[in-house]
Amino acid sequence: MSRKTSRIAEALVRSGALKFGKFALRSGVSSSFYIDLTWLLSSPKDFECVVDAVADEIREVQSYITVDKLASVELKGALLLPSIAHKLDVPCLVVRKEKKVYGVTGRIAGGEVKKGENILFFDDVVTDGKSKFEGIKPLQDLGAKVETVLVVIDREQGGKENLEKLGFKFRAVATLSELVNVLSKSRKITEEQAKDIRNYIKKAY
Repeated sequence: MSRKTSRIAEALVRSGALKFGKFALRSGVSSSFYIDLTWLLSSPKDFECVVDAVADEIREVQSYITVDKLASVELKGALLLPSIAHKLDVPCLVVRKEKKVYGVTGRIAGGEVKKGENILFFDDVVTDGKSKFEGIKPLQDLGAKVETVLVVIDREQGGKENLEKLGFKFRAVATLSELVNVLSKSRKITEEQAKDIRNYIKKAY
């Protein structure tokens, strides 16, 4: 298991970002657990831990393609993005969910999209991948090339496969299965909780 995976797993537990209960996901699926990375905002060391792990992953991408800008869609990915961009010294943009109709209008915040720019799209987690394409399309409509989609956590519910079918290269710093294995082994979650998550992953397929 990679050190990055272990660090993220520990950060999720320490910050309270990994929660158990009954949750409705945006995709319409019901889940017995939820990963809310906004909780990292109240735990600076854990926030930095996740940001460092994502920055390292993006550096690997930069080793084989040029990344002109980073982008994310509001809200959760956008909370992490500026800190990641700062560590990499790469400009970043935020795609609004809806077009702003006053002040500086449009769906892009933080700068402009130039035709031909290679933009890496980042977000916190992926479930089925639909919301990622909703954030990517405005960038493409403005002439950007979006080749790579990178998330902190892949919930393993088809998002990777759906995005790859659309032609994107997909990367996740950690998968849900990897996180569960780490947390179960270190006894940071109970066997019952680990079993619930593993069963959830199996049901997705």
